[in-house]
Amino acid sequence: MGNILWVASYPKSGNTWVRAFLENYIQNQDQPIDINTMHTISTAESAAHRYQAYLPKDKSATTELTLEEVSAIRPQVQADIAHQAQGTTFVKTHNYLGEYNGQPLHNSSVTSGAIYVVRNPLDVVISMANYFDYTIDEAIAYMAEEMTGTPNEAPHVPQIITSWSMHVSSWTSDDTSKLILRYEDMLDDPKKVFRKVESFLGLKKDPTRLKNAIKHSSFAQLKAQEAKRGFVEKHENANAFFRKGGKHQWQSLLTPEQVKRIVDSHYEQMKRFKYLPAGM
Repeated sequence: MGNILWVASYPKSGNTWVRAFLENYIQNQDQPIDINTMHTISTAESAAHRYQAYLPKDKSATTELTLEEVSAIRPQVQADIAHQAQGTTFVKTHNYLGEYNGQPLHNSSVTSGAIYVVRNPLDVVISMANYFDYTIDEAIAYMAEEMTGTPNEAPHVPQIITSWSMHVSSWTSDDTSKLILRYEDMLDDPKKVFRKVESFLGLKKDPTRLKNAIKHSSFAQLKAQEAKRGFVEKHENANAFFRKGGKHQWQSLLTPEQVKRIVDSHYEQMKRFKYLPAGM
């Protein structure tokens, strides 16, 4: 029996980048791993096929399950993932760290820890709007909703995301057995940040392996692969999964009123992670 190490984030905050680094680091190949086979050492707990075995007799697909039924099955699905693993397996999640309908969204009995990635919501809102085909104002409203999530679709069961602030707070209020990374630090100094990941996993310092994994999981590399072969994780509404991957896009794309709305909704966590614009 193995255990789960969660790779967690609010959507469009760097989750895929971290998983790509982990895949490249652990597989340690001469060439970048294929992003469309990025499940050798990782998986997504929301993958619908994992829930199929627990469907009630009167239902034939996970899309027929209620959110309450999905929540009741979720702990067992996660236990299955751990039981099938040989050692630690990395599992993607966008669920907030909490419960729904009395059921935990993350099974603590099979959890060994988590890597959580936080990104400036002023930039997250732009990425979300482009990815899900929202207007900026729709994305701002979505990120402020206290209880929101993803729909029940054929490939994936619903995830309970909550607001950006609630999501960030839930994962970062207690850093026991967690590594908390800022997306912006990953951009500014990937060597320093991913060395923290290497250390967090208890791996021996290996500068060459680290350098190659960073190179093979760079945004430019991931974007080039998607342009050539597509990416199975891309949402149907999106033109591309990997778009810009930068920071401070908000400075030229958001109006002062939109910035104020985001800051008003998320002031506490933005201040905590040094995301407040100058003068606010």
